[in-house]
Amino acid sequence: MRENSEILEEAVSIRAADKVFNPDSDNEVQALLGIDLDVKEGDFISLIGPSGCGKSTLLRLIADLLTPTEGEVKVFGKTANQARLDQDYGMVFQHSGLFDWRDISANIELPLELKGWSKADRQARSGEMLELVRLEEFKDHYPRQLSGGMQQRVSIARALSFEPRLLLMDEPFGALDEMTREHMQVELLRIWRETGTTVVFVTHSIPEAAFLSSKVVVLSPRPGRIHSEITVDLGDRTDETREDPEFFKATTEVREALRAVEAG
Repeated sequence: MRENSEILEEAVSIRAADKVFNPDSDNEVQALLGIDLDVKEGDFISLIGPSGCGKSTLLRLIADLLTPTEGEVKVFGKTANQARLDQDYGMVFQHSGLFDWRDISANIELPLELKGWSKADRQARSGEMLELVRLEEFKDHYPRQLSGGMQQRVSIARALSFEPRLLLMDEPFGALDEMTREHMQVELLRIWRETGTTVVFVTHSIPEAAFLSSKVVVLSPRPGRIHSEITVDLGDRTDETREDPEFFKATTEVREALRAVEAG
């Protein structure tokens, strides 16, 4: 958890949000129903629930990649659309989405290039971000020359390059092997502490949710509703945290909540 836990403001506020796909058709799907959620600035929130419960849909409502059918989504007091236009958030997906023909520095610089930063400023910022994710010596490499975990670190660096206040992550470690995944979890928490960025993180993994989060939000089967919100306080997490009885207690609490929603 962040060393400075002072709450500054509401990062995300969702009220009575529904999402219906293909409304008024034979293929209508009620994905989310009556979502109320508050994310405080500096929080690390994980969304977890059964497959198809709408975790990624909820993340996309925050990102303004989807629009709620009913209800309201605010990001730092703005509409989600305005927050997107103001580039208040960065986003990381399961696959890194790096461009093979650009070296690592150029991949990180892409958002800054689109924002019109000068070449010198872009290069200085990409150097800072490579240092943050500890990949300075790979700045001239291409994505194909990096491991999956390293590619995801570059993706995180790119998402944070323009200093967004919010980082949205959709199962970013889902394609990694277990040991690499655990290493990336520790690295992500280090980056979170160093930057103070608010994180909303989608995962299917109970241990991952418990290890990373200040709060775990458990969704019900479709239509997704918020079943419970579990506060997790494990202090500063390290690899040794995984052997802590409090960590096992937290994973058990999340697991029991998931069992409850699946039992109906």
